[in-house]
Amino acid sequence: MFLYIKFMDETLYKIKDILLKNNLKLSAAESCTGGLISSYLTDIDGASNFIEQNFVTYAPSAKEKFLNVNPETIKNYGVVSKETAYEMTEGLFQYADCAIATTGYAGTSDDINNPAGTVYIGLGIKNGNIIKTVKYNSKFKERCTIKQDFAKTALKEFLIFLNDNIK
Repeated sequence: MFLYIKFMDETLYKIKDILLKNNLKLSAAESCTGGLISSYLTDIDGASNFIEQNFVTYAPSAKEKFLNVNPETIKNYGVVSKETAYEMTEGLFQYADCAIATTGYAGTSDDINNPAGTVYIGLGIKNGNIIKTVKYNSKFKERCTIKQDFAKTALKEFLIFLNDNIK
């Protein structure tokens, strides 16, 4: 557990430093992570200086209402898909400069293409409309551990994304 916390601290403070240095605000939209990304980000001092607002958009209707995800996208590709993650990320641009979105299955899944432990992570920077989606499969089996793994992975991927796209 100590290594996990140490990793998270380093990742979170690096994200904070990049966002503050570039005067950027972040919003997150979480489904399967249920607010863990938001919780981790607000564990560090000064989070209010770089977080704009975050959402737990667990139901498809919440994704549609708050993030402007097209119902046809969910119908055609599924709520757990790279297309939905992309639109969730894009929808966050109405709230902030940067975005992290997660949609996946931390528990039971009947989707043969996306078994339990699958998440799609959306990462975005509004300036330039840069959006990337990442598919990740957790090696863990227990729901709470999968959620933690998803959140940790999303934050790690976000840091890489920031480093790759902010000069």
